[in-house]
Order: sequence, then C-alpha cells, then structure tokens
Amino acid sequence: MSNQFTTVVIGESGLRRVMEGVWTVRLVAALAAAAMLVGGWMMNAPVDEITDTVDDDLEMAPAFSEGDSSEGAEDSDQEPVSERREEESNPDSTLPQRLLAGGAGALGSLVLGSFMLEFVKVTVLVALVSPMLARMKSNREDMLTRGRLLGYLEANAGIHFSALRDALGLANGVTAYHLHTLESTGQIISWRDGKLRRYAISSLSSEEIGRIRNPIAGTRLAILEVLSESGNIGLSGTDIRLKLEISRQLLSHHLNELRNGELVEAASEARRPLWRLSDGGMDALVTSREVARIEAVA
Repeated sequence: MSNQFTTVVIGESGLRRVMEGVWTVRLVAALAAAAMLVGGWMMNAPVDEITDTVDDDLEMAPAFSEGDSSEGAEDSDQEPVSERREEESNPDSTLPQRLLAGGAGALGSLVLGSFMLEFVKVTVLVALVSPMLARMKSNREDMLTRGRLLGYLEANAGIHFSALRDALGLANGVTAYHLHTLESTGQIISWRDGKLRRYAISSLSSEEIGRIRNPIAGTRLAILEVLSESGNIGLSGTDIRLKLEISRQLLSHHLNELRNGELVEAASEARRPLWRLSDGGMDALVTSREVARIEAVA
C-alpha cells in the first residue's frame, strides 16, 4: 500500500512534521558533535602556539653583561613572558569552552528529552539508531520481525511504542527501525498522543482510526457501559443518573453529546424515552475497552 493512505489519515502536515523531526535531530546531533570536536582541538592548539611564541621571545631577548645582577635579569625576562602568556591564553580559551559546553548541552537535551517524552525518544531512535541497524540486520530477520509487528498491531491497534516494544521483547533501536520502515512503506500509521506515539495498521478504515485516536473516556464511557448492560430495552435518564451518582445537568449534557455523535439512541418516541446503545456506540465501547486494556498492560 502506498503512503497516500497514511497521508490521508494523519495529514500531510503530520507526515511532514515527523520527517522534519528526524532531520532536525540529525542536524542537531551533527552540529553538536562538530562543535565538541572543534572545541577539543582548539583547547590543545593554543598551547603549542604559546610555547613557540615564548621560545622565539627567549631567543630574541638581548644579552646582559656579566656585571648585571641575576635577579634583575630574571625579572626583566620573566615578567614580559608571563604577561604575554596570560594575554594570549585567556581570550583563546573562552571559545573552545563555549563550543564544548554548547555541544554537550545539545546532546544532553536530546538524551533528556528521550527519557521524558516517548515521541522524542522515537524520533531520536529513528534519526540516529535506525541508519546503523539498517546495515547490520539481514533481510530474513527483518521480514520476521516486521511480520511480528504487523500481527501484533492488527490485534492491538492504538498501542504505544513502549508497550509494543515490551510486548514483543525488542530493543528500542530495533523497534524504532522497523516501525519507521513499515510506516515509510505505508503499511502502518502513527500519531502523537500527548507524550506517547501510537501505532496501527494502515488497512483500517477512517472510522476505525477515528475511534482509536479519540476513544470514549470518563463519564461518557461510564454511560455507555451502563447502557450496554440493559441491552435493547434501555434505561431512563433517572436510572442512569442513580447508577452513576451524577447530577441531572451533567447527565443531560453527556447524553446530548453522545446522541449528537450517534452513539446512543432513544428506544421509543416518548417525551422521556429510554436510552440504549446504537451500533456506533457499541463499536465505540468495544474500541474504548480495547484501548483501556492495552493501557493496563503497558
């Protein structure tokens, strides 16, 4: 399947942001490494230059007569040399220290972000680790691992990176490499969910993707759970309110939202009808339960 479906589901801008993030990480890492290398080289270079300068000054220093005191000779030779050494070393040592600090800070930011945010970790792994693994893995191992990933994603749509990695017992780099390859070929899709990055197979319909990306939660999920227990008979608003112990105003708000989303329907034409799940509401409930199960496992 081509990347067209992936672009439709997560949006062209979303796909572009993913790739821009990968190239941004690579650029930051390259600049940080270059800054640290240049800074380390410059830390050593001024020492040689200063030594050469001091030797040249000593050779060109005027000769003193034997009658001059040794203390006067030492003072006249040592003071200009030490002053020149301080003047030459202090300005030159500032730039390399800044380069080293800047490079280390940039790399440290990437590492810290990888520990704190899963979507940053995935981006860093794809940008830096995947190119190395691409040369190390054989084609047969690649096919087996990707087959396992596709099978697990088909059964657990919406699972996030860490849960998928732990479930299959894979390393961070291996998981990121194969997921990136599968997504670039249009076999899976991914999206950012807060601090996480979630995955699903691309053969799902747009409606299924929408339910996975926006699962019912909180009070609305509780309403769907209560209505699912009543079957086609349904429940009155009073019964739902008493079961959930919520106010009439809050129940009315959530019932209106669920009805507008075609997740619940009236079981009769009465002024105060009984409420029951629609077919769409049952599908949303099943999806939300699956997402909750995946989150519990993770």
